[in-house]
Amino acid sequence: MADDVHREADDDALIDALVQFSYRAMGVLSRIAAENDLSLTQLRVLGILRDRQLRITAIADYLGLEKSTLSGLVDRAEKRGLVERTPSVSDRRAVEVRLTARGQELGAQLTAQLRRELAPYTSTLGGAEQGQVRTLVERMLGAGPQ
Repeated sequence: MADDVHREADDDALIDALVQFSYRAMGVLSRIAAENDLSLTQLRVLGILRDRQLRITAIADYLGLEKSTLSGLVDRAEKRGLVERTPSVSDRRAVEVRLTARGQELGAQLTAQLRRELAPYTSTLGGAEQGQVRTLVERMLGAGPQ
């Protein structure tokens, strides 16, 4: 019984730490998005597309959005010259979305800004610790809902 109580307290402390850090990270992401006239979801779309091109349905599924909602977001990003729709190489009936040169440039700026803004947190860890945290977080992300 005492072990269960101790384990529960450890779980609560871990959850609290994860939530506290997520609040700080979301605050940084929200501010960066706003400073660049983007919604948080548009920022996420740019991040998802930084190294790949995907169908709208795949992006919508990843973000947990309806296809029609994501289509509107893509329309707005397309009007800003950040993304473009292209025919799929594997399925000529399908359309994929990818970053334009302007979108890639903005994405690189956002990544650099995010790196700077999160450096006060990540710099408290040594190289090996950073690798451990990354590995553990990636494991947790792989276990959770997509």
